[in-house]
Amino acid sequence: MTTGFTMTIAGEAVEGASTYDVLDPADEAIAGRAPVCSPEQLDQAVAAARAALPGWSTTPFEERRGFVLAVADAVEAQLEPLKHLLTREQGKSLDDAAGEILGFGYWLRGTAALSLPETVNEDSAERLSVTRRIPVGVVGAIVPWNYPLGNAGFKLAPALLAGNTVVWKPSPFTPLVSLRVGAILRDVLPPGVLNVVSGDAALGPRMTAHPGIDMISYTGSTRTGRQVMAGAAPTLTRVTLELGGNDPAIVLPDVDVEAVAEKLFWGAFANNGQVCLAIKRLYIHRDVYEPLKRALVDYAATVRTGPGTEAGVRLGPVQNRPQYDRVLGLLHDSQDHGHTFALGGPPRNQHQGRNANGDRTGYFVPLTLVDNPPEDSRIVQEEQFGPVLPLLPFDDIEDAVTRANAGEYGLGASVWSADQEAALAVGQRLDAGTVWINEVQHLTPDVTFAGHKQSGFGSESGSEGLLEFTTPRTITVRRGGAPTALLPTT
Repeated sequence: MTTGFTMTIAGEAVEGASTYDVLDPADEAIAGRAPVCSPEQLDQAVAAARAALPGWSTTPFEERRGFVLAVADAVEAQLEPLKHLLTREQGKSLDDAAGEILGFGYWLRGTAALSLPETVNEDSAERLSVTRRIPVGVVGAIVPWNYPLGNAGFKLAPALLAGNTVVWKPSPFTPLVSLRVGAILRDVLPPGVLNVVSGDAALGPRMTAHPGIDMISYTGSTRTGRQVMAGAAPTLTRVTLELGGNDPAIVLPDVDVEAVAEKLFWGAFANNGQVCLAIKRLYIHRDVYEPLKRALVDYAATVRTGPGTEAGVRLGPVQNRPQYDRVLGLLHDSQDHGHTFALGGPPRNQHQGRNANGDRTGYFVPLTLVDNPPEDSRIVQEEQFGPVLPLLPFDDIEDAVTRANAGEYGLGASVWSADQEAALAVGQRLDAGTVWINEVQHLTPDVTFAGHKQSGFGSESGSEGLLEFTTPRTITVRRGGAPTALLPTT
């Protein structure tokens, strides 16, 4: 067990009112004990962010850019200990943990290359009018458990670059790396600019409703996103929501089956399927349905699953017990309804992370391919967020597009074909914030990422994502006599 975790408030280490156990999902052993932030300590964190705001927001933009780059350098310098800690609390392989930490640095550097716009509305003898973007204020960043550090980078980088101060709350299931990063950054950022708090399920609602927080940036489930909106409504706190997805992929009949099988597999099962943009419904033209199904089954046999700390493991456990039970519930529902499993299915003699003898086994779910379940089944209609994928044949592209667009989500989608133009024609008809052609889950810090329908609203990444953390301010000067220079800026 790793010890010594503290929150960061006003640049200082702060112990919680109490602590709670953070479990390793591979064996349910205690990975560490995290502090529980009391209501009074949350008030202190918000007050620290508020006190730091005037100095940080007026720090010249180029200096803030340098601080963001320094954050990336400081975190990457601790790659080795951080990747082991991330694997212990999240369950992913050590290689994937290292990739997430390096991805955090990549995201911060890419975001730091962005700039805020300035619009000169009028520059005449009579009047000077300039619109600039200024920081929103104190940002509450609420981060999920699937990518504790990666998702944090989506929020911290633009928030800090734009001149906001931040209170960062990781998921109760994966707080350890975030707390450790907060400790690392005490010597990098001015006190109060970045505060890191952890706690139980009560902390998020307290943040959402806190009158001292000007904006909530939330990533997580649609169900919780609705609660975030409701909590923020009384104070009209700005909210951006990156929520759930039930992302379809459509495979046209001209694909090279062997060439796309591996790409489709990882598009669905990377991070054990615990990716908001994972392929969660795979629509395959009937001409290639059987060969592609066999290719996916064959490729899955080459992928080793197990504790992320073991050499050669590519996929670890589901991260937490509630999600584990939910995925098992979907599998048992398919089994109860007579669905065919081309691969996997409910684990035998295993429930809630224990085998028939009561021994701890971790939250491992077999890689599962459900062969042509009904369109109205739970495994098709619900976001599984685990290592389970329904395979769905189609004969007519109109039918495939209609089925792909059905439902409440619209986060991502992909189309696969040897004919790029044909795939593009299909992709342009899909109701999703991001549509990929012959790839999936490709994101960069300079490209806007957003969801349609109940996959959220607001943007992350790119110039639009940066603007989410700002508000416009127009200053107009009525000129009289001598010309007025453009207003100074930070």
